[in-house]
Amino acid sequence: MRSFLPLLFSLSLASAPLWAAEGNETLFNFVKPMAVVSVGLQDADLPNHTAETAAGGEILRRVKFHPAARPTLTLKPASGSWDWSQADSLSLRVQNAMDWALTLEVEIDNADGTPGLHASIALPAGPAQTLLVPLQATAPQLFGMRAGVPMPFTLDGQRLLIAPVVTGELKRSQVGAVKLYLDTPKAAQEILVGRFGTRAGGDELHKAYSGIVDAYGQSTRSEWPEKVKSVEQLANAWKAEGEQLKKWQAQNEQRDTFGGLLEGPNFDATGFFRSEKRNGRWWLVTPDGHAYWSLGVNTVNNESSQTYIEGREYMFDGLPREGDPLAAFYGSSDDRDGVGAQQGRAFGHGRWYDFYAANRYRATGGLSGQPFADAWFERTLARLDAWGFNSLGNWSQPAFAGASRIPYSLPLAISGDYATVSTGYDWWGAMPDPFDPRFAMAAERAIAIATRDHREDPWLLGYYADNELAWAGQGSDARNHYALAFGALALSTDSPAKRAFIKQLKDKYHDHQALEQAWGIDMAAWEDLDVPGFQAPQPNAAHPAIEQDYSAFLRLYADQYFRTLRDSLSWHDPNHLLLGGRFSVTTPEMLASCAHYCDLLSFNLYAPTPQQGYDANYVRSLDKPVLISEFHFGSRDRGPFWGGVSEVYNEQQRGERYQQFLSAAVKDPQIVGAHWFQYLDQPTSGRLLDGENGHIGLVGITDLPFASFVDAVRKGNQQAAKVLQEQARAAAKAPPKAPSKPIDPDATASRDDTPAAQ
Repeated sequence: MRSFLPLLFSLSLASAPLWAAEGNETLFNFVKPMAVVSVGLQDADLPNHTAETAAGGEILRRVKFHPAARPTLTLKPASGSWDWSQADSLSLRVQNAMDWALTLEVEIDNADGTPGLHASIALPAGPAQTLLVPLQATAPQLFGMRAGVPMPFTLDGQRLLIAPVVTGELKRSQVGAVKLYLDTPKAAQEILVGRFGTRAGGDELHKAYSGIVDAYGQSTRSEWPEKVKSVEQLANAWKAEGEQLKKWQAQNEQRDTFGGLLEGPNFDATGFFRSEKRNGRWWLVTPDGHAYWSLGVNTVNNESSQTYIEGREYMFDGLPREGDPLAAFYGSSDDRDGVGAQQGRAFGHGRWYDFYAANRYRATGGLSGQPFADAWFERTLARLDAWGFNSLGNWSQPAFAGASRIPYSLPLAISGDYATVSTGYDWWGAMPDPFDPRFAMAAERAIAIATRDHREDPWLLGYYADNELAWAGQGSDARNHYALAFGALALSTDSPAKRAFIKQLKDKYHDHQALEQAWGIDMAAWEDLDVPGFQAPQPNAAHPAIEQDYSAFLRLYADQYFRTLRDSLSWHDPNHLLLGGRFSVTTPEMLASCAHYCDLLSFNLYAPTPQQGYDANYVRSLDKPVLISEFHFGSRDRGPFWGGVSEVYNEQQRGERYQQFLSAAVKDPQIVGAHWFQYLDQPTSGRLLDGENGHIGLVGITDLPFASFVDAVRKGNQQAAKVLQEQARAAAKAPPKAPSKPIDPDATASRDDTPAAQ
């Protein structure tokens, strides 16, 4: 249903000038309508003929959105267009009439019919506020962070809700319409509205970000139990925690030297970590020959919590002045690498401050002569042990590797001037071209460096085959699945990957006419494929060979990549495991290849359970141990503004979801470990690398643990340990098998001739 109602009422706001002193213009008032605006309704209505008194005594008009694809309220000038060239933002007095939050969509259209600006507004339940939509594109990244300040907020006694993300471009001198709508509500939803207009000169967005971080690096916009208000509170909490950790550590069950289960099957002790399947269940095996399930934490370090301050000093209250002892924690960096994760972000270089280091200094009173790093090192190890963790995940402090105190893992971070192929995802950069000889040289160099001091270390679990590479595009359609194939064929023949793909096609079809027929395309010669920007055909049912050939290339590509790493690692360090690729996007082809050349499959998963994060049935068919190399659950009720990749409502739900995820992981006979991401909360104002600012840690920026969450984590780890112990006892009854490490995949099959996974 659609209606358009020009409201021809007499002007009843004579006492309110069109331009107020502060630069606000009222164009329309739903309570006292004027003839200057027409109201359109599509699958929506104004159910009452008059306004009503809302909470707080404010007079507002009710709007009802009915269940439909896009119920919409449209505001247009009665004639012509609006000239907003002197305005900074759209203004609307609005209140959510429901008892739950709504997502209100706002579109501001150009008068010529072209799209203008769009914003999605999280409209909370509660009292009315003034909604401001900036009249130019904006996002938290422009303030240097992944997620912006919480809304609404109070400024000069007014409750303001500023749209955090606005996309598009508006011709401000010719504005055609403003549309408010909901996206496919399943039931009728209502809001209350009042004055509609524009604002100018208030700079509310800048003010929204002013003074958002206190002297301890905490958000000033919220309160929570562990929030620090004084140095004395911080120091006392540090001391009290030390006593609690001793009590918890005394309650821990005995394990072998490396954290393995003493009750369980007798595995061969090889002196290094390896994997073995027993009684239908995969295990990691400690160097001493005991069953081991890796329960770890990523990024356990004290060097990743700096945040850029240069150019946005107005965001920070209480930064130390030069000469203050805490000024020792200033530094400078440059994180403008140009990768996808950094696109659109401002304040990615310059001077930074390390609130985490400053707070550790405060907590220990300068340490009274004790080495600064040692105090953190010992406290961190005590925490992990007391909380039930037995290993370190990726990107942890190098000092742990030489301590012989806890098992750890290392990344193979390969970089160089080799060719790349774009899949369009490219979050951390384009995909390395493994057919380029320079990639093999770069891999050899990186592996030689990574293994140099670790090849004889029994505490090392193994090495990751890089991290979250762009194996595919995002999404399940064919173009994303076969993005490497499309990307390679679009390159020039300078690309080693493209040459490898064309060779594969020539080896199969021999003459171009056969390919032309199989793919259903016009080809005058093989050289047609050489053209840069070649438009590869989409897979289709009429030509199944297209998908078969793309799949074969994906397998060829993955085999070349993983074999290169496996061969180099086998030469430089035959003692340790190759732990897979820490996958965030996958295809069956690359998983099959990884399973063939690596000792484990590793996934960075952000889902309620591990099995919901990947194709569990397909992975199970590969019969390879699985390590969950990243997972987390975050919220926005402990300071940082972002809730992480897997966001939940509050701190209590974080603990519940952790226990749910871990319970599902330990019950899966293929999974041999899970690593939480990460040890520390990210800085409220964004980390150096890409501005991420999530509450995803076990420990806050003040170096105080989040008590309720850590308690839930500890209990979840204890319950997981009981389940694993029962599984280990059952595995002890099964006959032993030959160890799965070391292996030589190519000794039993040549992967160059293996059909691609379907």
